[in-house]
Amino acid sequence: MKADPDFDAAATTAYRVTAAELRQFIERYERLEQDRAGVAEDMKEVMAEAKASGYDTKVLRKLIALRKKDPADVSEEEAILEVYKAALGMD
Repeated sequence: MKADPDFDAAATTAYRVTAAELRQFIERYERLEQDRAGVAEDMKEVMAEAKASGYDTKVLRKLIALRKKDPADVSEEEAILEVYKAALGMD
């Protein structure tokens, strides 16, 4: 096949644009990872403060998880838990 300089130039330009766009996605993702690491550290500090104040962090985490759920789902889970506990004599 005969070489087509216009095609080669267009392909090179498209590659550069794609590479630049790809680099932007990667850099954005890396910044978000850094932000997430910072937020995770802040969350650890909050739990450490709560623990130092005498709170049970395991229970706090359960409360946080419950607050994320739909109240109807929480009620249903609690009702089922009570049935299971009763069946095992754990009242």
